Amino acid sequence: MKNSKFVIEKLAKLFEQGLVSSKDVANEIMTILKSKRDELVFKLKLTSKDEFEILLKRVEILERKIEKIKSKKNIKSKQAKKL
Repeated sequence: MKNSKFVIEKLAKLFEQGLVSSKDVANEIMTILKSKRDELVFKLKLTSKDEFEILLKRVEILERKIEKIKSKKNIKSKQAKKL
């Protein structure tokens, strides 16, 4: 509700200022929506697609290392039990 109220207020200001051209109105609406999107991304601390892919690769590498450590630990514990 708050966001829709914000957009309606911005549109009312545009009409008051005399921006009647459809291109001007469309450009202003897009600018308003982009700024709101940027604010939301900043608040949620989202990452870009490139950063996400890099982080995903790092996590995969760490998961592989963890699996190797676990497998080494299992082998050592099995050998100790046999003795």
